[in-house]
Amino acid sequence: MSSNASAGGSFPSPPGGFAPAPIQSNRRGVELLLLGAAVLITTISLVLVEASQEQTITWDLAKYAVAYLALMTVAHLAVRRFAPYADPLLLPIVALLNGLGLVLIHRLDLADEQQAQYLGNPIPSPDANQQVLWTTLAIAGFVALLVLLRDYRTLARYGYTVGLAGLVLLAIPAMLPSAFSEVNGSKIWIRLPGFSIQPGEFAKILLLIFFASLLVAKRELFTVAGKHFLGMDFPRARDLGPILVVWIVSVGVLVFEKDLGTSLLIFGTVLVMIYIATERVGWLIIGFGLLLVGFLFAYQVFGHVKIRTDTWLHPFDDYNDTGYQIVQSMFSFATGGLAGTGLGSGRPSQVPFAKTDFIIATVGEELGLIGLTAVLILYLLFIVRGMRTALAVRDSFGKLLAAGLSFTIAIQLFVVVGGVTKLIPLTGLTTPYLSYGGSSLLANYLLLALLIKISDAAREPATPKKKPTPAAPIAEAPTEMVKRA
Repeated sequence: MSSNASAGGSFPSPPGGFAPAPIQSNRRGVELLLLGAAVLITTISLVLVEASQEQTITWDLAKYAVAYLALMTVAHLAVRRFAPYADPLLLPIVALLNGLGLVLIHRLDLADEQQAQYLGNPIPSPDANQQVLWTTLAIAGFVALLVLLRDYRTLARYGYTVGLAGLVLLAIPAMLPSAFSEVNGSKIWIRLPGFSIQPGEFAKILLLIFFASLLVAKRELFTVAGKHFLGMDFPRARDLGPILVVWIVSVGVLVFEKDLGTSLLIFGTVLVMIYIATERVGWLIIGFGLLLVGFLFAYQVFGHVKIRTDTWLHPFDDYNDTGYQIVQSMFSFATGGLAGTGLGSGRPSQVPFAKTDFIIATVGEELGLIGLTAVLILYLLFIVRGMRTALAVRDSFGKLLAAGLSFTIAIQLFVVVGGVTKLIPLTGLTTPYLSYGGSSLLANYLLLALLIKISDAAREPATPKKKPTPAAPIAEAPTEMVKRA
């Protein structure tokens, strides 16, 4: 080492200078590989269903695989172009869940066709075709949001407007006549000739954006300590306004729309977001207290809540009526056992609403406990990666929004699986990305797009700032003549 290097405390530059730092990988190749695996698993599953049903491999089967491959390719190219540093696991996990849902819906279509032939009825149109169409619309919305939303933080500026839009979407079905809004006892739809939509699926995302912006703007309102009791800080009574408003909205959804699932989903997600923003257990205790009060009130006043609770406690007491769904679901899980009957070899169509509310029962029967566990692990990975995004992103709004979006999937999954397995009363929610339905699929792909945008911002490497040119030493500064004032 030269004496100059030793004196300056630094290593000398090698001939030709130092090599440039390696470019950070954005892991898009990993995402493409995993998407290819998801497409392969979906295609093999479709073939297994056809083989089990003794069907010939026709173009009708190939079109599902080709359409699925094309849609996932478009989604990957959009992420590669408009969110190059996003988490490489989010899209493949959703793609595999969506593909498995398409397989199960096609399998149930074959069962409906066989039943129609046995009864001599007209063969119904396959719902798998409609699911492919809705997946196309969902991917289009996914790509549009990635393109148009340059910076997710701009959503915080319109928090109150977005929140108002979410409340309006929630209220519309309650104000419509039952003929245009009610399905199976719940007023959660907007039904028009040839068109129907469930606005609550989109309202939940809008309300999450609103509460994330509110918690950032009014954080001191939630963090001011009130009374200290049993080692916990509880908020002051005058600071309980926001959570009481959310509770009233949730009870209103339960009362006027008879939708227990959306009510639990909204209140539970907002409660968790408040806890994340404040890190105070007192908010959780107050929230659970309000939840218990609301449930006891609804059980005493509203008949549909009492019926669902009694059916949950004693499903065999009215097997032929209110208990039929949950009992058939339990039989389905028992038939599946550990390894399942195999794709296409069970009888999942014996469970009502097997394509929507009870698609988890279809998974449990034909894939068994092992397959159901694998599906739940996929959801768990998605939730964990979303929470990891919340930890990694730098701004408070992004942290709360990513955590809220991830936790709403967690709550929805718990409510659905808990209801189907008789852990909690049935709520009527659909399984994200897996169930048949257009509104849920489109809304959850928009949720995925938001998570990917936040993940892209969290994982994007920081741009190195140019160091200012150091001023010349005073000894080397040029002199100049200054005139006397």
